[in-house]
Amino acid sequence: MHLGGRAAVIVSAAALTGGLAGLAGLSGPAIAGAAASPAVAQATVLIHPDVQYAGHNSKQPPTTADCEAAYKVACYEAPQIQQAYNLPTLYAHGVNGKGATIVIVDSFGSPTIRNDLATFDAQFGLPAPPSFKIIQPAGAVPPFDPTNGTMLSWAGETTLDVEYAHTIAPGASIVLVETPVAETEGVTGFPQIIQAEKYVINHHIGDVISQSFSATEQTFSSKASVDALRAAYVDAQRHHVTVLAATGDSGAANVGLDGSTYFTFPATTWPPSDPLVTAVGGTQLHLDANGNHTSPDTVWNDTFNLATNQFIFGNKGPNPLAGGGGKSVLFSRPSYQNLVRGVVGQARGVPDISMSAACNGAVDVYQSFAPTEVGWFPTCGTSEATPLFAGIVALADQVAHHSLGLINPALYAMSALHAPGLVDVTSGNNTVSFTQNNKQVTVQGFNARPGYDLASGLGTVNGALFVPELAALAGR
Repeated sequence: MHLGGRAAVIVSAAALTGGLAGLAGLSGPAIAGAAASPAVAQATVLIHPDVQYAGHNSKQPPTTADCEAAYKVACYEAPQIQQAYNLPTLYAHGVNGKGATIVIVDSFGSPTIRNDLATFDAQFGLPAPPSFKIIQPAGAVPPFDPTNGTMLSWAGETTLDVEYAHTIAPGASIVLVETPVAETEGVTGFPQIIQAEKYVINHHIGDVISQSFSATEQTFSSKASVDALRAAYVDAQRHHVTVLAATGDSGAANVGLDGSTYFTFPATTWPPSDPLVTAVGGTQLHLDANGNHTSPDTVWNDTFNLATNQFIFGNKGPNPLAGGGGKSVLFSRPSYQNLVRGVVGQARGVPDISMSAACNGAVDVYQSFAPTEVGWFPTCGTSEATPLFAGIVALADQVAHHSLGLINPALYAMSALHAPGLVDVTSGNNTVSFTQNNKQVTVQGFNARPGYDLASGLGTVNGALFVPELAALAGR
């Protein structure tokens, strides 16, 4: 698993829902390009969180100017992110996620997350969530070991997820679902995640599930091995629960089973490629100190940025550092993507939507789970984008007065109807380069373009407009 808006304008439900005709159904899966074995996988598949963490900490949250001076990259505080998505307008009208519950799923979790969220909230003037529960429905999590790199990575992921879902929807309740294993998928890791998610769904615990992890499709031995793990998403569709997943941080490339060698051709990841999941890609925000846009959002790609490579990796790069996107080799085009068949062809295309993920534009996270890991850290990746969008969905759940379920048909209908809450991203790409076997390799990705593309999906959101539009359409 990869340890990967102005005044609100409500587009009339009648106008929008008319665009849903023919979009609601899902076409069947395809096997094209999947690995050869017809049997359910027995080999391990690497799964990790889609988070980029540079290890630069400070006693106070660094401002944009601080980061630019110290690291030559931008970083943003929580109020800037709220402003970037035009959310204060919604908050002023009482739309803050009240009554909705965001479920965040992470292996191991963080032993200090309650204290860390309280510190984060105090710093930025955010209220505590109405309810913050931590559950372990797939079995007890082992004691936290600060010398265990996997646990440290997941603790950082957990902190980012909780703090920035809460930033977007400060009135929503949070349920953190911790699972006891992470290392392998298909044998010991993903089944526990699916078990935990099924528990959440069948016990009506939440409205939207945020998953900031994925596994490269080509690392599964067969389509059957993926089908065996889809039960939670089928359950979510039946119970009207929205499921989100990060598309990864390696751009058009993705890692193999060894966790360090990249495929040299475009590859996507699952579960974001699942038609029952909303795939969240990455953008780069360009903001001033108050969170106002200085230029339009672009596709996140820090691969070729020298300062960002030094900030994240400590070298000159290039290193793959961009939002995931491309065509699935496991799933055929779902019917809600029929209107973008010219881009996706016969395959499921990802992402569906994109939010802030750039490392040159990282967000300030507070954590204290190990003696050397205490303080404020600029953090980035599609692991940021996904909880941000989970917060947006929770706001729409509040407006609709119920959970929205699978929102993908509504998203593509909104695009077809040119709903103003969808903000097109038309600049950038997710092409990446890296050195492998002593030579530089470039994996040609996809360019942003007007309308849907495989770098940014349908674009990003103006929250004050998007939230009521989504509630009107998906909430009917």
